[in-house]
Amino acid sequence: MSQDLAVEVRAALYRAKMTQAELAQRLDIVPAYLSDIINGKKDGPKAQEHIKAIKKILGIRQEV
Repeated sequence: MSQDLAVEVRAALYRAKMTQAELAQRLDIVPAYLSDIINGKKDGPKAQEHIKAIKKILGIRQEV
């Protein structure tokens, strides 16, 4: 999943003309933590909440 998430997020960031740092700022987290989430290094409950927020901000379709 993390590989798919990373690809989706990077593509969505490109389309939105947004950097990872800008996304991290909108989520009120540090860029390094965002990178860990995107790359699957963090996957706990809090990270899952952030993934939902990332998908909402970037307009990535939620999994059913």
